[in-house]
Amino acid sequence: MIYIIKNTLGDNMRDFLEYIVKNLVDNPDDVKVNEVGGTQTTILEVCLNEADTGKVIGKRGKNIEALRTLLSAVASRHKTRVRLEVIEPNKTKSVAQEANESVPV
Repeated sequence: MIYIIKNTLGDNMRDFLEYIVKNLVDNPDDVKVNEVGGTQTTILEVCLNEADTGKVIGKRGKNIEALRTLLSAVASRHKTRVRLEVIEPNKTKSVAQEANESVPV
């Protein structure tokens, strides 16, 4: 039962983040939010158009920091953590994919 609640929470956070980011950028159709789940931490990866990266990050990182604060507030109420990453458009692998490859099996 707890697993279902965490899944719903992740979906809600992903949808919430996608809604905010799509309203910040000029190319909302290029916005994709991927969720990489863990037991205690969820990583949300935002992939977007290269021209929109600066709008999401904002001056001196104010926008991205505000998004991280909102997501952390929601996650803390549900006893979990969330991490927000902006994926570079010309980069082929996400942070989570690189981390999985570096772990020996």
